[in-house]
Amino acid sequence: MKNSAVIYMAGQIVDDDVELTLVDMSRISGASAEEITLWVAEGAFEPKGAGPQEWRFSGASLCRALTAFRLARDLQINAPGIALALDLLDEIEALKTKSKR
Repeated sequence: MKNSAVIYMAGQIVDDDVELTLVDMSRISGASAEEITLWVAEGAFEPKGAGPQEWRFSGASLCRALTAFRLARDLQINAPGIALALDLLDEIEALKTKSKR
């Protein structure tokens, strides 16, 4: 007899029009507010607003934060390395898109 497991996943689609606070980004991504602040300082994301209390992040920034958190956790990459890795991943994606045309 074959054992099979059913796995249910739940999620929410986030588009670029959504605006997330620093607290939202931290809660959703798993990264601390301090980590996100360091990543912003390194240019990994560009939130709207003058300072951390006023920052608003887009859905695209959330995707980058999730990737940044995994890079920091799994590969122990520091903030400047994360900003560089995210930029390189963006370039790879742009090249893939360009080559499909």
